[in-house]
Parts: sequence; structure tokens; C-alpha cells
Amino acid sequence: MSKVEVIIANESHFKFATQICKVIESSAKDRGTGIAKRTPEYIEKKMSAGNAVIALEGDEFAGFCYIEAWSHGKYVAHSGLIVHPNFRKQGLAKRIKEFIFNYSLKKYPEAKIFGITTGLAVMKINSKLGYKPVTFSELTDDPKFWAGCKTCTNFEILKSKDYKMCMCTGMLYNPNDNDDSHFELNKDNWFKEKVIKRLKRIKHLMLKQ
Repeated sequence: MSKVEVIIANESHFKFATQICKVIESSAKDRGTGIAKRTPEYIEKKMSAGNAVIALEGDEFAGFCYIEAWSHGKYVAHSGLIVHPNFRKQGLAKRIKEFIFNYSLKKYPEAKIFGITTGLAVMKINSKLGYKPVTFSELTDDPKFWAGCKTCTNFEILKSKDYKMCMCTGMLYNPNDNDDSHFELNKDNWFKEKVIKRLKRIKHLMLKQ
């Protein structure tokens, strides 16, 4: 069996766009979480712009993630991180995330990298890369970013909270923040505390619906 490679996607990978969209949607259903839907055309646009990475084992699709730039390149987000069911539990999500993170640092060296997620596994990966938890007010205020949440099952919650909070957790990596020593020493405890707080918040929001 050939080794799974993580590479920058291009036009030659358009043939995987429909499959990628299906895996994104099915993964959200399997987790019971909200996720913004994407079209094959949108995925192809990211590939042609060099703003996507894909994982392949030979000619078999294994995983995907793409970059979105907001506020005139001041912010960068990683979206659509998925791994095909046949390749899960192999550490591939971590490899994809690390690859696109380092690629983003080179392509957008001055940008703040952020993400919103309901997945605890993604939160853990982000924390190890140096992301810190933040309120939504510290993320981009670009309305096009938040418009992308309209197809998420939790959009009504986001809207009812005036776009200040939702089921997702906001996380941010600031390349200009050099004071990482305290975070590095305490990131394991931070993550445990974050999980507990996150679960309490979700329970509170669900009870209010």
C-alpha cells in the first residue's frame, strides 16, 4: 500500500471536488455538529488559487483542507478539514492541519490565523500549534466570513447571539505574539479546562432553545 501524501491542491484535483463536498457533509452528520456546506465549484476555486491542500494515497482521496483570506489578508482561516472514513484514526487530520498551517505562514506571513470549530480534536491540534481561545470579537469582522455560516445547522443560534458566540469555539494564532512561554507550559491543563467550559456552554445554550 502506497504512502498517503499531503500536497498543495491544483486543477488536476478538480475530479475530487464533488467527493470532498460529500465527505464534508457526511462527516458533519456523523458528528452531529453544524458545518457550513460548500459546493464543488467553490472547492475548485480554492484549488486553482493554490489555497487548498489535499491528501492522497496514489489516486485515492484521503483528506482535504483549504485556506480563506479575510479583511484584505489580515486574517486567514482554515476550513473544511476532513479525512475520508477509510483513512481515519491514522493521525492524518493532524498532518493536514500542520501542513496547511505552515503553508499559510509562508503564503500569508503577516496574517493572523483563526478558526471556529465544534470539534474537540481540532481544538487540541490547534492548541499544540499555538492557537489561543478568543472571543468572536477578536476574529475577522468581514461579513462574508459570517455569511458562510448560513448553511450551518447552528446559524440561528449565532444570529440570535448577535454573532458574538455560538456552538463553535474561536481560536486565534497571532504571528506577532511572542509571549508563548506561559501558554506552552500550561497548554495541557488549558485544554482540559477548555473542554469542561465548552461542554457547559453547549449545555447552557441547548437548554435555552
